Order: sequence, then C-alpha cells, then structure tokens
Amino acid sequence: MWEAYQLVRANRGAAGVDDETIAMFEQNLSGNLYKLWNRMASGSYFPPPVKQVEIPKAKGGTRKLGVPTVSDRLAQTVVKLMIEPILEPIFHEDSYGYRPGRSAKHAVAVTRERCWKYDWVVEFDIKAAFDQIGHGLLLKAVRRHIKADWILLYIERWLTAPFETADGTRLPRVRGTPQGGVVSPMLMNLFMHYALDTWMQRHFPQCPFARHADDAVVHCRSEAQAQEVMHAIASRLAECGLEMHPEKSSIVYCKDRSRTQAYPNVTFTFLGFQFRPRRVMTRSGQLSTSFLPGVSRDVP
Repeated sequence: MWEAYQLVRANRGAAGVDDETIAMFEQNLSGNLYKLWNRMASGSYFPPPVKQVEIPKAKGGTRKLGVPTVSDRLAQTVVKLMIEPILEPIFHEDSYGYRPGRSAKHAVAVTRERCWKYDWVVEFDIKAAFDQIGHGLLLKAVRRHIKADWILLYIERWLTAPFETADGTRLPRVRGTPQGGVVSPMLMNLFMHYALDTWMQRHFPQCPFARHADDAVVHCRSEAQAQEVMHAIASRLAECGLEMHPEKSSIVYCKDRSRTQAYPNVTFTFLGFQFRPRRVMTRSGQLSTSFLPGVSRDVP
C-alpha cells in the first residue's frame, strides 16, 4: 500500500467523483492508508463511480476518459503491482503499449526496419477498444493467470463500477475497462494478447507485427497476403467483440528505390509517425528513395 501511494503521488492526477485531491488525502495520510488497506484485506472495498471526462480529439469528436478517485487509484495500483510480475512474462515481444521498458518509440523503430524487408503493410486501429472489451472473455483470461480470489474480486468490481458524468448521472457499464484507470492498460494488453497476439502467432507466423494497445501494423510479402491478413484480422476481432476501424485501417505498399510499382496507397501513420517514400542521400552522395517515418503533421 505504501509503495502504491508513492507511485500515485508521483503521477499526480486529477480528483475523482469525491473531489478529493492528493493533498487532501495526505492530510490524514496514515489513517486513510490504513482504512483502505483494511477494507481491501477484508473484501469490503467497493470502488466508487468513475468520473467521466470528455477530451477533444484532434480530428473532431471526443474521447471519454475515466478518472478514479485518489483512493481507488491507490487500490488499483496495489493490484497492478501484484499482477504485473505474473502477466508481463507472457506478453508478446511485439506488444509495446503500457509496458515497462517498451514504448511507442520502440514500436516505430522496429516497424521502420521491417518496412525495408517486407513490401506490404496492413495498418489497423480498433474502434473504441477500451470501451468495447467484453467482460466475460477478459475475466476468462484473467482467471487463467491470476489465482488470488481477492484480486479477482476487485477486478470484477472495477469492470462494473459505473461512470458518473459532469451532471451527476450514473451510467452502468456492461462492457469495457475505463481508459484512465490504473489497471485498465494491463487488462487491455491481456485481452489483446489472446484476441490478437497469440492468434497471429498461430495463423500468420510469417507476418511480423507491432501492436501498441489498440493500434497495430502487420508486415506481408505480397498484396494478396496483405488482403488475406486484413480480412482474417477483421473477422477475428469481430469474434472477440471488437471492430476494425474502417477509416483507420488500410493496405499499404512500401515503395522505395527498389520497389517501383505503381499503387495508390504508399503511406500510413503509426503512433504519430507518417511512413512514406522519402528522398534520401546515400553514402555515395546520390539521391535515392527510401520508405521512412517522419513526425506526422496531424500530431499537435
């Protein structure tokens, strides 16, 4: 509990539905920590509603984030500290989101190298992934690896804790895990580990991929293979209750100095970087074309 408090304090964050800030929590720090520990240890801790905050997207619309209370962030951090050493070793090496020692920068770097080796890329985004994760399949995956009853109890309670909007309305939740919760990223990775990562290993082991939460790219040898992979992934996601985003998914030809065929789609954006043919200077001082990433203009 003390370690969780140190992490929550370092991350700061806004107040939840109870309007309690970290500074207010610290006014009776030992008492508040003891009360939370006692409730969690006895099974009598019930998460409060999650404050729903709408964040504007760069291209219009909003993204709904969930802000837990300070106490709930502490409780979730305790569970995260317990389950991370169990789940981290099972995750795929090309899962890069919300993992210690891995980042979007690593995903972009490995994608850059693979675009030189493979002619085609399937890029896709999962529509509202955090909101659409099915609780039944997620809990099945959790129970496969986590055996502690108290952890399972609280994960179930967090999944069903309602949202509370700005006007005080409480919205029940039957799907999803709040984007903004402490344990949500790890639960997302566990769900996608079985929904996509291990499935790709079984069905398309010859097609390397990189996934960062709900955003991914897959490398293919031919256009026909890319079309097969894209249709198969869309079907697999649908089986798991998810949807491939129709406007953020496409098949791309990695055009460069040696791949000169004419195809309409030769660019894609992954994690804020736009991959496309770019003019470069070779070591011999000659101008050439290489398929490379650069910061996307859509990044604010």
